[in-house]
Amino acid sequence: MLYLHAIFKLMKKSLIVFFCLLFQNYLSAQIHEIGVFLGGSNYIGDVGKTNYINPNEVAVGILYKWNKSPRHSYRFSYTQTSITANDLDSNVPGRYLRGYNFKNNIKEFSAGLEFNFFDFNLHEVLVRKITPYVHSGLTYVVYDELYVLNNETKKDYTTGAIAIPMTIGIKTNILDHFILGVEVGARYTFTDNLDGSLPKNKNLEPLKFGNINSNDWYVFTGFTLTYTFGNKPCYCAE
Repeated sequence: MLYLHAIFKLMKKSLIVFFCLLFQNYLSAQIHEIGVFLGGSNYIGDVGKTNYINPNEVAVGILYKWNKSPRHSYRFSYTQTSITANDLDSNVPGRYLRGYNFKNNIKEFSAGLEFNFFDFNLHEVLVRKITPYVHSGLTYVVYDELYVLNNETKKDYTTGAIAIPMTIGIKTNILDHFILGVEVGARYTFTDNLDGSLPKNKNLEPLKFGNINSNDWYVFTGFTLTYTFGNKPCYCAE
């Protein structure tokens, strides 16, 4: 699907332009954070283990936060990883005997709202702060449409789907202008074919397997490190 590749490239370029414009036009307008995510990912679905948090592939990403108050911020991110699973690692007898495995490449764009349980005033650089937080919003995930033939996983084409991110974490300020966080974020996807169990191609319908009434999930577990910048906004006025 050439148009899907074109859309993905356009979205990726747009995100880069977005971050550049933030530096150029909004450097002193509000309080901002920009940084990286580093951690691992795991998949939950019809193949392999059924563990909810079991990172087995490296995940990396970039993120930007626009802090509107000490309690909430708008959060935008781009993250990429691979998800893998193998029935031979499962303690479910049926899966172990089936012996399927797969690997899929994941690229996601996410936008949402992050809420702090306690006030987290980024301009109080000399005061050590710590707060739990939650995050949710909307995610668009680009992945490979797979199918399993003769016990081998094959790629049909690249496609995309909507997902709902649900993240919980804890963060604290370290040094001046740096925030360190640790978080676990699950993604409920509106597809059941991250693993090749339910191909969309009508010609491949006889190859479907697993629970067709349950969509796939994937989970990110890791650390965020962000740098804060911008003038003191009105909510910090003394």
